[in-house]
Amino acid sequence: MKVWVGLVQQASAFFDKEKGLEQLAHWTAECAKNKCDLVVFPESFIPGYPRGFDFGAVVGSRNDEGRELYNQYHKQSMDLSGEDGALLEDLAKEHQQYLVVGITEKEQDHGSLYCSMVYVSPEKGIMGVHRKIKPTGTERVIWAEAGAESLVSFQTEIGRLGGLICWENYMPLARMSMYERGVQIYLAPTADARDSWVRSLQHIALEGRCFVMGCNQYFTPDMYPEELSSQLRNEERAKCRGGSVIVSPFGEIIAGPLWDESGLVVAEIDLEDINRSKLDFDPKAHYNRPDIFKFDVPDQPPTYEE
Repeated sequence: MKVWVGLVQQASAFFDKEKGLEQLAHWTAECAKNKCDLVVFPESFIPGYPRGFDFGAVVGSRNDEGRELYNQYHKQSMDLSGEDGALLEDLAKEHQQYLVVGITEKEQDHGSLYCSMVYVSPEKGIMGVHRKIKPTGTERVIWAEAGAESLVSFQTEIGRLGGLICWENYMPLARMSMYERGVQIYLAPTADARDSWVRSLQHIALEGRCFVMGCNQYFTPDMYPEELSSQLRNEERAKCRGGSVIVSPFGEIIAGPLWDESGLVVAEIDLEDINRSKLDFDPKAHYNRPDIFKFDVPDQPPTYEE
């Protein structure tokens, strides 16, 4: 099977969910013009990855300015149980695309925030959500962590989908939980724009014998709303060069990486390349040693069958 995939490398409408959803509609339409069957958006595309902000938090102390910033971020985050989720479903249906969208998600109207990626089918709507099981560093100030129930995978008409967000991909056992599910198209939205990240994605493709989609934003500090600039604590860290890339099961770069500009990364992939690559290596089967190693994730859900 051959599948057209598109990665959207664009800046978020920071702290503005309504405008972010408008951007989402625009870019899904653009990807439809490129005949994309699958469209992937970056980590926390809505309402934006808060680069360079500390939310007024240091060890042992938080301040009122940071609390209010968090309050605004919370208000602009996505509630998939209502109109926000319905809009994603409508877009997928309208363009007959599978969507994988990086969001900051809130539980109903109150509660914790999660760094999530939501999987949307053009026919079934929202199939499920992966929430980060381990936010990185000071991300833990704003995002809670999920459990094994979040290690989801989906059997769809365009192949088996699954993946992890940003530095979760450096967790070997988390990756193995995806390989064990036979993921063919591995999604890895990120906020990491280093050259080494691309090499990491090549390693995952080789290790998992799967296609890997690494999607990031292109972002500069002047893109923040003026009213938020005063709270920017690290302007250098607020920059993001992008680097969205598509990698084959042989570890070869098919498209991208796209650096220092906004744009789309689009490619046609052949899922039969996965079987071809497994002549050499298969982490789930003939290159596994279940007589030596035992791997079990008791609360990981079974693959969703569309």
